[in-house]
Amino acid sequence: MFRTLRHTFELIKTSWHVLMKDKELIFFPIMAGIGVLILLGVFFLIGSATGTIDHFNEPTKINTATGLEESQIVAVDIILALSVFFTAYFIVIFFNAALISAAQERLRGGDPNVGSGLSHAAKHVHTILGWAIIAAVVALILMYLRSRSRGSMMGQIGTGLLSTGWAMITFFVVPILVTEGVGPIEAMKRSTGLFTATWGRQLTANFGFGIIQIGVLFVAGLITAIFSAISPIIGIPVGVVVFAVGIGGVMAMEGIFKAALYDYARGEKPLEFQEADLRQAYSPRPAAAAA
Repeated sequence: MFRTLRHTFELIKTSWHVLMKDKELIFFPIMAGIGVLILLGVFFLIGSATGTIDHFNEPTKINTATGLEESQIVAVDIILALSVFFTAYFIVIFFNAALISAAQERLRGGDPNVGSGLSHAAKHVHTILGWAIIAAVVALILMYLRSRSRGSMMGQIGTGLLSTGWAMITFFVVPILVTEGVGPIEAMKRSTGLFTATWGRQLTANFGFGIIQIGVLFVAGLITAIFSAISPIIGIPVGVVVFAVGIGGVMAMEGIFKAALYDYARGEKPLEFQEADLRQAYSPRPAAAAA
């Protein structure tokens, strides 16, 4: 276990070095965040005009004639909410695909930029859209199961295991979509195959990046508090920038990490990464894992 963690942190450190050579990779998760914020702003404006916001804030009301509670949520509200939910998933996955495309370009000896990553992702927009729909539907199902299991410890544990299992078996879906040109269902099958050989590395990677994210949040909060103590007007924008850059950096490193593991699984040697560290990610030989 400790050996696996050590190799994982070596790979994370290498991902950081790659990011420092192509700092523009950090813009992909930041653009995804901005895109989601714009989407939420549009939803708020439309939802305010249609009454959807009010309906979700107070989903039921008393019918004065019958004295019974009636739902205020109508079909338009549900359609609008689902449209925003699915679109948000597409935005996040599209920019993640662009990030991984650019990372793969670097790891194969190229010199990527924001434009090249976006261009490559755009060529696979139809399969990315298909995967976004599948991922969003599964997310809705898991949310429903989580809400139904409130108050039940076993139910919460079961839902948590399902969520973790889904994240693990779909770990390589996006790299497969932008590299192999297959559809989302086939990408899921191939990702599941790789999962059986890489589950230990995926778990320790999530643990390692989770620690880094906690550290970034702590530092961002500390910097925000310091500047807010001087002036709240300065503290808030500084905090937003530090948070965006910090979380964007961690997510960019995750994309590089995933791209490197995927390329190695296919029998390639990602530049910048030590083969000894990558070898620890797989029990079989790379070619066998790719098959």
